[in-house]
Amino acid sequence: MPASRPGPQHTPGTEAMADERLDATKVVSHVGVMIAVSVVLGLLVGGLAIPFAGALGIASTSAAKSLDDLPVQLQTSALPQRTRMLASNGQTIATFYDENRTNVSLDQIAPIMRTAIVSIEDYRFYQHGALDLKGTLRAFVTNSGSSGVVQGGSSITQQLAKLTLLQDSQTASERKAATADTYQRKIAELRHAIAFEQHHSKDWILNRYLNIAYFGDGAYGIQAASRHYFNVDAKNLNLRQAALLAGLVKNPVGYDPTNNPAAAKTRRDIVLDRMAQLHKITTEKAETVKKRPVGLNLTPSSNGCASSDYPFFCDYAYRYLLTDPSLGKTVEDRKELIYAGGLTIKTTIDPRYQKAADNAVSAHVKATDQAIGAVAMVEPGTGQVRAISQSRPMGRNGSLGQTYLNYVVPSSLGDSGGFQAGSTFKLFVLAAALGQGLSPYTSINSPAALKVALNSYETCSGPYTSSEDFTFHNSTDSGRMNMYTGMQLSVNTFFVQLEQRTGLCEPWTLAKKMGVNLTVKPTPAFTLGVNSVSPLEMAEAYATVAARGNHCKATPVTEILNSDNKEFKKYSSDCDQVMTQSTADRIADILKGVMTGRGFGAALAIDKESAGKTGTTQDNKAVWFDGFTPAIATVAMVAGANQQGTPITLNGQSVGGEIIGTAHGSTVAGPIWGDTMKAIQDLLPDESFVEPTNDYGSTQGFNNPTSATTGNGGQAQTQVAAPKPRKHRGHGDGHGPRPRH
Repeated sequence: MPASRPGPQHTPGTEAMADERLDATKVVSHVGVMIAVSVVLGLLVGGLAIPFAGALGIASTSAAKSLDDLPVQLQTSALPQRTRMLASNGQTIATFYDENRTNVSLDQIAPIMRTAIVSIEDYRFYQHGALDLKGTLRAFVTNSGSSGVVQGGSSITQQLAKLTLLQDSQTASERKAATADTYQRKIAELRHAIAFEQHHSKDWILNRYLNIAYFGDGAYGIQAASRHYFNVDAKNLNLRQAALLAGLVKNPVGYDPTNNPAAAKTRRDIVLDRMAQLHKITTEKAETVKKRPVGLNLTPSSNGCASSDYPFFCDYAYRYLLTDPSLGKTVEDRKELIYAGGLTIKTTIDPRYQKAADNAVSAHVKATDQAIGAVAMVEPGTGQVRAISQSRPMGRNGSLGQTYLNYVVPSSLGDSGGFQAGSTFKLFVLAAALGQGLSPYTSINSPAALKVALNSYETCSGPYTSSEDFTFHNSTDSGRMNMYTGMQLSVNTFFVQLEQRTGLCEPWTLAKKMGVNLTVKPTPAFTLGVNSVSPLEMAEAYATVAARGNHCKATPVTEILNSDNKEFKKYSSDCDQVMTQSTADRIADILKGVMTGRGFGAALAIDKESAGKTGTTQDNKAVWFDGFTPAIATVAMVAGANQQGTPITLNGQSVGGEIIGTAHGSTVAGPIWGDTMKAIQDLLPDESFVEPTNDYGSTQGFNNPTSATTGNGGQAQTQVAAPKPRKHRGHGDGHGPRPRH
């Protein structure tokens, strides 16, 4: 994360209460210096590129060369500004900045603030040119007689030149040169100041100065300072506040009111006295305000995602933007744009949905549990991510359960390796089968155990390359099943036979099209969810069904505005019809059965029509509930994981204050889904799924049964073989005995 630059140490401006009349003794004793200064000033104003070493003890050749090397006009590049990230309701959820600054125009700065800064820093600003000869001469003589800097003689324009040079410095040596207390630097500064006066109005100079100046405690520019110290906009500053801020620019560290309130008040009172002396306010008004305290109303400056109320969503959106080449050629370019570009990033997060997810997750999984609870919510038809939540908070304190791993999003955007998805992957085999024209009513004998030859599965490039047999087991019911009952009861042996009919290639390809980031080729256990995925990927996939087969890539951002509040980039939904509407309608109709009757999600039903699928992985290391309505797809996951995120079994773990005997998708992840959805159900429209129109009848079977089963009208029969093969358990729903509802 880019580090903020150190605050500039401002050269003191004209001291407020210094008497306009110089001490006679000093004038006489330094008359020689005065003459030298007068000569130098006259020559500088006339030409700026002449040697004057005799008067000031500077090597003339070096000085002249340095001046010749300077451009006549100092370029004023765009000032770094902070970027805001907004929720869908306009709420600011994070800020990013190298320098905490928000530029404002002069008419957006309170007149009393403009008066205060001019009074204390350069009271003749609107009367003189780049150099205030009277003020500079007085300061030069006074400082020479005091063996140090007592008064500053720099005009606001000169100060702006210095701050601009400092702003554009790229190295420590350049920053040192820009602030060096040398006459050579002052002359260079003056040359640039004259150019400013020649090319810009006084109002432009004052406005630029107030936006570039450092006001201490990380606040750059008058708007950021106003918000930080008083929680008001610059246009609403009052006299007391303006006087304090005007006093800070002389020494923003020494007068920082958060660290040195007494010094800040003393300096503020000097500003008030100076304003009264110049008749900008009455003496009575100054004395009244001086009796009042500093009056801070601090608004902490948050930088980056760690301090956001939604840190993991923020981090997901930030990392998502870093992958966008339209924001810069390199990742570093994109970071610089975000941290200095003054952007407004509009995101998709809905705080109401996020609150529901956060409450549900925290109620069921504690941060310090050897488990991770997570929820992802995606809007069908747009792909907009409404919420992501996890039980482990952002931070580096492992003893508090904190982590920087985002377990809810794909590994490329959150650094987590993901968790196996279990029977939620049966969706892809179901979709492939229906897409190939297979009847949802086809009956397959689905025994408690089924031995299959692995090379009976067709991959994208031919038969699966293994001569071994493998035995799959049910952890729920067995018997003759069709797509409705097989999915409702999550019968493993039904789906491994269905997968033989579809082949491995199409379900695997379809899963990728639906948003699952698969990097390894499928195995025959694909339908049982052996691949590691994130909750967000699964929410994106199930949202595809809810959108009637229209897959939309998950996105956390809708629009970016530039620093002028104009559209910089629009993020439109990126959608593609990956299955027919009739296929998606049939899938939704089948998955509705999970939420009713004997379905494992029946206890989780909400007052809107919903559909869903449970999932439990081998050894019960992760359990899932993936459910959706026509308006929202929500995925809940609980995964066993140690503090390093390594998967472990949930069985026997204390999760949410309760010991889990055997973890199941319906009983461990399901309640998180149910609590989340019940909290937002009143926000959802009263929509129903479209009734499927492709009525296949109830007897149509499969064609071309393969070697693992023998066909009789498409009804598969179990083959029994010896010796006893290796066993594959737990990759169904793994419910064990069906819970009572």
